[in-house]
Amino acid sequence: MSHLLKIAIIGDYNFTFNSHHATNISLDHSASFLELEINYYWIRVSEAVQHKPTYFDQFDGVWIAPGAFQNLFFLNGIFNAITNRIIPVLITGEAFKFFIDFIILNNNLNIGGEKLISENLVAGNQFERVTILPKSKIFKRLYENFSDTELTSSRFSLYPQLLELIDGKIIDVEANNQFDDPEIISLHDHPFFVVCAFCPQISSTRDIPHPIIYTFLKMALERNLSDHN
Repeated sequence: MSHLLKIAIIGDYNFTFNSHHATNISLDHSASFLELEINYYWIRVSEAVQHKPTYFDQFDGVWIAPGAFQNLFFLNGIFNAITNRIIPVLITGEAFKFFIDFIILNNNLNIGGEKLISENLVAGNQFERVTILPKSKIFKRLYENFSDTELTSSRFSLYPQLLELIDGKIIDVEANNQFDDPEIISLHDHPFFVVCAFCPQISSTRDIPHPIIYTFLKMALERNLSDHN
């Protein structure tokens, strides 16, 4: 029996953003590949933050799409809600930095007010290529038959003193880029909470769906099946 998956896409949708179109299309790619039925719903950040955390339980997965975000304060409220749930989460693009900022703030890691993460290292409103160098066995397997070159409009450097505090404790660094900066992280001890600084949706095609995105949907399916058993 096939179950219909419900995916919440949190972001301020803009039809002129290629990454927003690609988010929808990449979900279709992976759903077709996995022979799944899915409905996805774009929810504005200002609307999503007004709901209680239990609101997200109706969805099988939550994707925080790339910006631009109209209100970053609201985004922190959403991070707070979803990090405390077991729902599969995928975050892509510049929200990578905002999630790191949330981790720093939520864990009181910057008492001295130091700079712990850089500003965006991609100049202007453009995409650049990054090479994905997986560290964990899971991500080495995911990229085994997929190109290690990704496109990004956001790249950040995490300072060593921050990585010492969070890597392997609060988050796990799953892959670095060619500049030896974290490019994919996950929330430690969460079944699937993956944060990519790049946009995997842009590299997805109908013939070769992106492995991170179809793994996200596979985890959403597992959640759906467990809820119906």
